[in-house]
Amino acid sequence: MSNILEVRNLCKTYVVNKRQNHVLKNINLTIKEGEFVSVMGPSGSGKSTLLYNVSGMDKMTAGDVLFDGENIGNLSEKELSKLRLNKMGFVFQQINLLKNLGIIDNVIMSAYMAKERKRKDINKHAIELMKRTGIIELADHDITQASGGQLQRAAICRALINNPKVIFGDEPTGSLNSKTAAEIMDIFNEINESGTTIMLVTHDIKVASKTERVLYMIDGKIEGEFILGKYDKEDDDSKQRDVKLTQWLMDMGW
Repeated sequence: MSNILEVRNLCKTYVVNKRQNHVLKNINLTIKEGEFVSVMGPSGSGKSTLLYNVSGMDKMTAGDVLFDGENIGNLSEKELSKLRLNKMGFVFQQINLLKNLGIIDNVIMSAYMAKERKRKDINKHAIELMKRTGIIELADHDITQASGGQLQRAAICRALINNPKVIFGDEPTGSLNSKTAAEIMDIFNEINESGTTIMLVTHDIKVASKTERVLYMIDGKIEGEFILGKYDKEDDDSKQRDVKLTQWLMDMGW
């Protein structure tokens, strides 16, 4: 497998009251095509900042980020926007669907903006995604007529509508109950099985244990990684994975 993401000596520094705050410190990271990676660590360790910098949502202070072979540090804001629109999908804890649009309109909007396909093909793809995630009956509903879990499924559909190479998730299950979070993780694993690379930030051991590789951050650095391998729902070894990951996190000082 080739590398979809290569991060070299990535640094991010904020200046607050004339004092430098080094949030990311010489991060080196490689993610291969088709991997499912989660990032864990205590609050303030730099997890979300890492996600925003490798996806081009925030501008790095120093270092290089190669996404699909292209150095995003050399791209203009317009070029970055196009890259994110066409090759990346995003799912956040705060779902951020537009209240003035129905659910299916939220799903298709970015595909209409990309102008890469005919509208009938986009609409067909949206319907397929909503069927796949179990919310097709909500297609014509307002977002006020759906539960949090259903809205997160719609957000996943929105992230997938342009067939991205990578989905980035920042605490995508953080506001959901445990049952709904488990269902969302099953959807993410199905997406990953189809070939889409996924990188998630999470504080939840049960979420991270269903990913292939876990990175642990402390004070702006990646201090370790734990390889669990691909999660197989049919084997139902989630409890064993939870135990292994919990022990490793305790050894890391969790």
